[in-house]
Parts: sequence; C-alpha cells; structure tokens
Amino acid sequence: MTRTKNRTAEDQRKSKNEPLMIERTLNAPAERVWRALTNKDEMKRWYFDLKEFKPEVGFEFQFTVEHEGFKYVHHCKIKEVIPGKELVHSWRYQGYEGDSQVTFESFAEGNQTRLKLTHEGLESFPKIPAFARTNFMEGWTQLIGSSLKEFVENA
Repeated sequence: MTRTKNRTAEDQRKSKNEPLMIERTLNAPAERVWRALTNKDEMKRWYFDLKEFKPEVGFEFQFTVEHEGFKYVHHCKIKEVIPGKELVHSWRYQGYEGDSQVTFESFAEGNQTRLKLTHEGLESFPKIPAFARTNFMEGWTQLIGSSLKEFVENA
C-alpha cells in the first residue's frame, strides 16, 4: 500500500512538472497565423498590447496583466525564431521567483495551420493560487482556442 501511495504521489509530481500543451487547427494559412503571432499591431487584437515586439533572438518585451485585483508584470525574451515555423520566448514575472518558456510551433496543412503551444517551467513559479496550472490552462485555451482562432479565421 505504501508503495502504491508513493508511486501515486510521484505520478502527481510528474504531471505537475509536465509542460502545458495546447494544440489547435486553425482555418487560416500558416503565413496568416505567423503574422498574428509576430506583428505587434495584430497581437494586440488577440493577445496582449505590447509596446514593442520583434521576432528576433535576444529581443526583450514586457506587458502587464491584471488578475483578481493584482497587476502582474510579465518579462519575456525571445530565445529562438524559425520564421514561419517556431517562436520561443522566456516568461517571467516581476517580483516573483520562477522562469518558464513558451513555444509556438506552426505547421502548414494546406489552407489550415496546426498550432502547438507549449509552456514549460510552470512548476518554478511560487505555489500561490494566481500561478496555478489551471489558470495557465484556462488562459492559453482562451487565447489560442478562441481569441487567436477568431482573429485569424475572420480577419
């Protein structure tokens, strides 16, 4: 019995450390989706309103999100870019421990695009309700599954 409990606790720990992944097929060509992911004027219509954004390795950007009465300043730095295919950036919060990474992967499939988002390192953030995995899942599902989808399919 103890052995089963330990294995279950270990499995729970592993699942908490697994990257969050969301994959959606968008009814829009890959070039259209890439532009939505990398053009600051388009990003503000479905993502966040960034003062500046360049899909170039080393470029740093930040934005603020209010959640339940608290403002969270996000600090990000572009780590990898494969034009039209992949965008990777760090994701940290000002004033909090932890460092994570967000990867957008785009796969052209005719006139559609399969988009895969991976957010790794969530377990590095403080164990407070604001940084609960479910909040990230809900947020990314809304952004990728609704906001981006509607933007690229109806623009």
